[in-house]
Amino acid sequence: MGLLEEFSLGLFFWQTLLFLLLLFLLRRYAWKPILNAVNDREQGIKDALAAAENAKKEMENLQADNEKLLKEARAERDAMMKEARELKAKMISDAKEEAKSEADKMIANAQAAIESEKKAAVADIKNQVASLSVEIAEKVVKEELSNKDKQLKLVETMLGDAKLN
Repeated sequence: MGLLEEFSLGLFFWQTLLFLLLLFLLRRYAWKPILNAVNDREQGIKDALAAAENAKKEMENLQADNEKLLKEARAERDAMMKEARELKAKMISDAKEEAKSEADKMIANAQAAIESEKKAAVADIKNQVASLSVEIAEKVVKEELSNKDKQLKLVETMLGDAKLN
């Protein structure tokens, strides 16, 4: 018995008709929703990839912005540190100059005071020497003038000195 002997045209027709009906129903009610779901899924994946790419770009931009802000902050900090060092150096320099100026004034005042004291001491010594000289001369003259012979001799000596000059 062969396959051709069992072939029935009516059965073949009904099987073909059922197959085509099944294909139509599958296409209409199953394949379209399946394809739509596959397409929607594919579109969702594409959108997710695009969103991930955008997020990556945003992260790169944020990272670049952070680097820029960090550089600016470092530059500002360095500028502030430099300014602080310069201000410190200026304050130290000004303080040294002021201290030197004050020391010079104190030295000048001390020298002036020393010179003044020295002059006063010299004047006092001169006054004392003059006073002592006058006292000594007074005593010598009294003694010289107490004796008459000595008085005459003193007058003659003075006259002799006066003639020579």
